[in-house]
Order: sequence, then structure tokens, then C-alpha cells
Amino acid sequence: MSERKTEGKDHMEDGDEDLEDPDLKVILLGDSAVGKSKLVERYLMDEYNPRQLSTFALTLFRKNAKLDDGVEVKVDFWDTAGQERFSSMHPSYYYRAHACIMVFDVTRKATYKNLSDWYGELRQYSESIPCLLIANKIDVDYQVTKKSFKFAQQHDLPFFFVSAADGTNVVKAFDEAVKAGMEFKKNGGDFVDEALSLLEGK
Repeated sequence: MSERKTEGKDHMEDGDEDLEDPDLKVILLGDSAVGKSKLVERYLMDEYNPRQLSTFALTLFRKNAKLDDGVEVKVDFWDTAGQERFSSMHPSYYYRAHACIMVFDVTRKATYKNLSDWYGELRQYSESIPCLLIANKIDVDYQVTKKSFKFAQQHDLPFFFVSAADGTNVVKAFDEAVKAGMEFKKNGGDFVDEALSLLEGK
């Protein structure tokens, strides 16, 4: 498995902060220690090479994902790298994102209650990107899968019970996020981001 780089620029390869633009940007949201990084690593397994982007204080995971039609796309998964401790993310984290994976820990009620805050911030910066909800750590007690979590229903979000520990539904959920992100991009993306790009002359 690729060595994880967690010490900032000293442990980065030249050019890590100047990667070629991805075809897709997927962001992860949720409280600290809900398992976001472990979920990404479980999804990517041996194929990933995480890079610590010190400029943004986040971790970038890149994967070449294969769509249903066999087309391969470069996907960047943005992980918060602990910044969520401050209860909000920098607006640049959301910039030009195509999909969001929001995560809570089924063993900690507070992480579920805080979803409304994360979702509110997401919609403040990314009005219309597809978002799906993951209930992580179901391996602690599989009986939790019999419970109903209304947040997903209230906001019409695809919902997955997953376990980063044993892999349950992880690939399925991430593949769904990639698929939804590509569909979103194909249909024109987020108007707010496009308007900002035009204003900035990009």
C-alpha cells in the first residue's frame, strides 16, 4: 500500500500541490472521528496515494474510477484532515465540488444531530450538488440497521449503512457518489460556482 504522507510539504513529492485537474471532485463532511478517512481508504484500498495539501490543511485522495459504461475518470476525494474540529470548513473546500458524502457515526448521537449544521453549510456554498448520507460503524452493532434515520428522508438523500472496518457497502456508496457527481457535471454543474468563476475571470 502506498505510504501515507501526513507531515506536510517535507513529505510531499514535487508537484503534489499542482496536480492535473480532476474530472470530478467529491468532498466528505461530518464530525471529527466519524471515520471519513478510513472510509476513503477502504474504498481505494491499494490504489490510492494520499497527499497532504498543507495550503488547504486537507488530505487529497485521487482514484481512477471506472463508470458503468467503462469510461475511466479521475476523481479527487477531499478529506477534512481534522479541520472539522472548528465546526465549519473554508469556502474553498466546497469550490467546484461535484458531489458530497456526509458521514455520521451510529455509536455517537451527537454526530447525527450535527448533520443539520453540516448540511446547512454545504447548501450555503454548493446549492445543488448531489449529497448522500453514510451511517458508519454499523459493525459495532448490526441491529442499528433496523433503525430509521429521518434526516435522509427529510432531505431526500440517498442513505447507506456502512462499515469502514469490514467494508460493508463502502464501495457501493462511493460508486454512487461518483455516478451522481458525473451526472451533475454532465447536466451543467452548480450555477453559483460557474457564476463565481466568470466573475473571477476563470
